[in-house]
Amino acid sequence: MAQILDNINQANDIKKVSQADYKQLALEIRRFLIKNISKTGGHLASNLGTVELTMALHLFMNFPEDKLVWDVGHQSYTHKLLTGRKNEFSTLRTYDGLSGFPKRRESECDAFDTGHSSTSLSAALGMVKARDLTGDNYKVTAVIGDGALSGGMAYEALNNAARIKSNFMIVLNDNEMSISENVGGMANYLGKIRTNSKYNNFKKNLEESLNSIPGGMGSKIMDKLRKSKDSMKRLVISGMLFEDMGITYIGPIDGHDINQLLMAFQSASRVNEAVLVHVVTKKGKGYKPAEENPSKYHGVDAFNIKTGDGVSKKKGKTYTEVFSETMLELGEKDEKIVAITAAMPSGTGLTNFSKQYPERFIDVGIAEEHAVTFAAGLAVGGMKPVVAIYSTFLQRAYDQIIHDVCINSLPVIFAIDRGGLVGNDGETHQGIFDITYLSHLPFFTLMAPKNGIELHDMLIYASKYDKGPIAIRYPRGKAYGELEEFRTPIEYGKSEIIYEASQGMVLLAVGSMVEAAVRVRELLVADGKEVTLVNVRFISPMDEELLHKLAANHETWITLEENIKSGGFGEKISSFLVENKYQNITQIIISLPDQFIEQGEVSILKEKNGLDEVSVFKKIIETIN
Repeated sequence: MAQILDNINQANDIKKVSQADYKQLALEIRRFLIKNISKTGGHLASNLGTVELTMALHLFMNFPEDKLVWDVGHQSYTHKLLTGRKNEFSTLRTYDGLSGFPKRRESECDAFDTGHSSTSLSAALGMVKARDLTGDNYKVTAVIGDGALSGGMAYEALNNAARIKSNFMIVLNDNEMSISENVGGMANYLGKIRTNSKYNNFKKNLEESLNSIPGGMGSKIMDKLRKSKDSMKRLVISGMLFEDMGITYIGPIDGHDINQLLMAFQSASRVNEAVLVHVVTKKGKGYKPAEENPSKYHGVDAFNIKTGDGVSKKKGKTYTEVFSETMLELGEKDEKIVAITAAMPSGTGLTNFSKQYPERFIDVGIAEEHAVTFAAGLAVGGMKPVVAIYSTFLQRAYDQIIHDVCINSLPVIFAIDRGGLVGNDGETHQGIFDITYLSHLPFFTLMAPKNGIELHDMLIYASKYDKGPIAIRYPRGKAYGELEEFRTPIEYGKSEIIYEASQGMVLLAVGSMVEAAVRVRELLVADGKEVTLVNVRFISPMDEELLHKLAANHETWITLEENIKSGGFGEKISSFLVENKYQNITQIIISLPDQFIEQGEVSILKEKNGLDEVSVFKKIIETIN
């Protein structure tokens, strides 16, 4: 049986669909998304919740002339479907496949590459200004979630948006969630608007009554009342935040009613200023498991549609689970331990801690900068803050790390999850810069564990360290379960020798690369080489005492790290060799290239970028020969 979706093969084809078929098309899109994401994995709940909203935007706008900017962008799957990428969904989030986020190189209908939160308003405002300066008249729309409004950058943009004198539509997609339940003042404020129907009912009834007056008098009165809408709103709703900022507010609108959405968009388009359309949607709509547990189905691996269960069960604990269990242990032993997350309690492994010690758990919302300086304040107050943030999101708080934590020399613990390649989310989410942007900071201690047990031991050590900030970076996924017999006590700035040769070459492996280094050493030994293997442990400060010892009898040094080359551990070793005039030592740096790494399975990305053991072995042999 032919489907409506079959006839949508390029941008603007949706405009050919009759109004009577909108609900059927929305149903087909949801079925398509569920079927395909169940095979490839991806962001399910957020995309199911924005089907009608995206359809209405595509009916209202013309692509690629008009510019639609998605905040984060993980909810752009329907947008991709409606712009000619339907047949590529089998490759979603795979190497060389369809990205899970907007990508300008993928389609001219994608106005801006996104992946981090709270950026859409600033980017779209820049497009509005460019449009006005060039004399064009295309539409610019930014879609931002209610969770993203906890990010300070969004308020900076709203403050700027109030000054513009041309049309700019902001769609606030309010589903009461980002990844987990939203927290803070903005969440409470939107909740009040969401549940307060007084103003909308009052306005609707008033308009109906006035429009019934003959001779056009009613419409004239309504025009005058619209000009005094500020006073009208304050009669029934207190604290009109957006209006007070100078931004016209429309809503709340049912985000699953296409006709209501189109009417709101048309109204917004007639105003020569910034207009915010408040749209209420249900995350996970149309798939019961996702509706009931939207956090679980925010980002999923392949799953069984009927049961909602994952099709593959990973054996062994993940690094995040090890962190979670260790935090419970620390929370029980030390009442000064405080856990902080930026809207990621589940992703960072702090859900159990939040239940066990709710008074010592703080979710600041999508506000990494605030999280870090807030932690600094906690440290000044005598607490032991643990800031759990993904590597890629910690970049956003770089200034706060330097200015508020390091300069004050405060004992803040940073648990840096997803350090290294993370896989299918692509360029915006790979944690491949943290060694570079952290290891050069004065008196900042940076560690990386070789396995799950060492992560536990490092967290225990960090909880007792009081001489300044200390960070532990660990990868996504299953914790390496071998080398458990090597458990040298953690000593500040000291590495751990796993295998020692009296001469030859040395493998200096950082964190997640120890696993590969073990296999590389086996290949080298089988090739007749003498090889020492060092678990670096401390990236900063380096174990210079050990390095001087190795320099006496190891003529080839190989550094291995899951980070870009520039500013990484390998270059720190290069500087050490030059400064100490070790001219007879050959160094081989194994790292990621200085470029953004696209999406794909981590094993594939390692192979493509020369980090798998076979590639590393070949490079070493080629270099020494």
